[in-house]
Amino acid sequence: MGWGTVEDRTAINRDTEGAAELETLYDATLDHVYGYILLRVGGHIATAEDLTQETYLALAEQIRSGDLPPAPLPWLLRVARNKVVDFYRRQERTAARITGWSAQAEQVPAASPGIDRFADRELIRTALASTPPAQRIALVLRYLDGLTVAEIAAELGKSEHAVESLLARGRATLRAQLTENEAIA
Repeated sequence: MGWGTVEDRTAINRDTEGAAELETLYDATLDHVYGYILLRVGGHIATAEDLTQETYLALAEQIRSGDLPPAPLPWLLRVARNKVVDFYRRQERTAARITGWSAQAEQVPAASPGIDRFADRELIRTALASTPPAQRIALVLRYLDGLTVAEIAAELGKSEHAVESLLARGRATLRAQLTENEAIA
């Protein structure tokens, strides 16, 4: 059975059609997917590019399997969210191995000014990037993706109480970073 058979030509045509379909979807959705990821990784371009590439590899696999999602953009954004969550999980595991448990992470600083007074998005992005990964992903899922505490708990495989704790510590860390950065500026 050589490359000249009807079955082989059909497979080649199917792969060519899949490549054209992937290219069309890529061109139509790249700005949305990349922007979605870039915002959620604190503006870190290399990370956003890597996660975007992983997202489109998943789409290529879907097309190759013949199971193209009926609404590609929402599907891609869901895959992108999963990639971002996985990225933060890896960061959290790495940070835990490097630093171990810290009692300081459990301390919540005294109340400080609300985040809404910080209008500079770059300042917020920098402060968010400096929060611990577990807190950062909880904040991102809650305030950028609009998920409820219960949805975040399901997404991260944690209890609702643990998510509420992460959010409280994350807000406190973010406020402290913003206040510190404002004092420096």
